Amino acid sequence: MRSPKANAIGLATFLSVCFLRFEVGSWVTATSVGTWYRSLQKASFNPPEGYFSPVWIILYFLMAIAGWRIWSIGDSRAERVALVFFAAQLALNMVWSVLFFGYQKVSFALAEMIVLLLTVMATTVLFWRIDRLSGLLLAPYLLWLGFATVLTTFIWRLN
Repeated sequence: MRSPKANAIGLATFLSVCFLRFEVGSWVTATSVGTWYRSLQKASFNPPEGYFSPVWIILYFLMAIAGWRIWSIGDSRAERVALVFFAAQLALNMVWSVLFFGYQKVSFALAEMIVLLLTVMATTVLFWRIDRLSGLLLAPYLLWLGFATVLTTFIWRLN
């Protein structure tokens, strides 16, 4: 177990990293959401643009808490492996934003989204095995990514 001071620093770090990822993704998204994205044909059930940011804020907060909980438990091989997967899914999440909004390559973004979804599934299972609450905290993210995969598939097929 880590000291209270280390836990506080760890929590601040996880929150900072996750929200930095959110901010960078928002910046990339802003490059084309008001132009290219609006011109795309989308599924009839595609949420309005204003829904995405609040959902992502909640998801990144939950991700940060889940990652921090795993980190705070200790430094065994299981926790290190789980945190490598956590870092990988954060990076893959960023890559999706760059492919979809930055480069406007929907087919590449969809293929990458499938890799991201599988990575988050693995991360969720690894977290669950270590700390069930951490696994549960990733469940909304996993569900949202499943929905986002469907939305991306519709955009790819319709355009």
